[in-house]
Amino acid sequence: MAAPAGNSVVLEELTSTELQNRIEHGATTVLIPVGGVEQSGPYIALGKHNVRAGLLARRIAEQLGNAIVAPVVSYVPEGSISPPAGHMRHAGTISIPPAAFEAILEGAAASLRQHGFRDIVFIGDHGGYQKNETNVANKLNRAWGKGGEHPARAHALLDYYDITQSAYVAALQKRGYSNAEIGLHAGLADAALMLATDPSLVRSAAMAKGPKPGVADGVRGDATRATAELGEIGIKLQVDTSVAAIKKLVQQK
Repeated sequence: MAAPAGNSVVLEELTSTELQNRIEHGATTVLIPVGGVEQSGPYIALGKHNVRAGLLARRIAEQLGNAIVAPVVSYVPEGSISPPAGHMRHAGTISIPPAAFEAILEGAAASLRQHGFRDIVFIGDHGGYQKNETNVANKLNRAWGKGGEHPARAHALLDYYDITQSAYVAALQKRGYSNAEIGLHAGLADAALMLATDPSLVRSAAMAKGPKPGVADGVRGDATRATAELGEIGIKLQVDTSVAAIKKLVQQK
């Protein structure tokens, strides 16, 4: 059963008055989840990053107890459009210029600061724009450095993504899965995380019977043996690591 709207951690589910009341009572940390629309081969839906970023940001905020989740940023850099490169070679991927992406993050963060949030945290689900999040956080902190009427800090939470490339991979290896199977994109790790968050976005039946995709199909890895249970290992690592990192960031003055 969903929580009453007024108790939600999701900004879009609150009224303006409810949000203001939450901020005034200490909910001054806001998470900006960053997703993206990118191909993941024939068996994982294009919106995987948006769904994962939104759901995990909600879990992180609920554990923090004093945080709000802003809308997911869905338009991100994915490479050259014309001629198409990387994921743009496959139908459905949407790419915007890095400068436009950084401007979106900057505007969103400045808006939230204006309303009273004091710690604004970018949480990116995709590796390609982690440096852009850092660029924006550094730029905003330079501009906000003197505090003034609306003191605030911006943070690029790189730990959220980095843990999926380190401890999560190690956990899968310990269970007997090879690097080739775990993969770099749309492999076992990717599919398992998706199965643990929204299994409807993984075409499991088709994957079990269909051909095994490769690099030419936009896949690097083998998702065949992915399970929600394996994905929960990664989800727990991401949530726990992020909660601990945000608590540390917020405490720093």
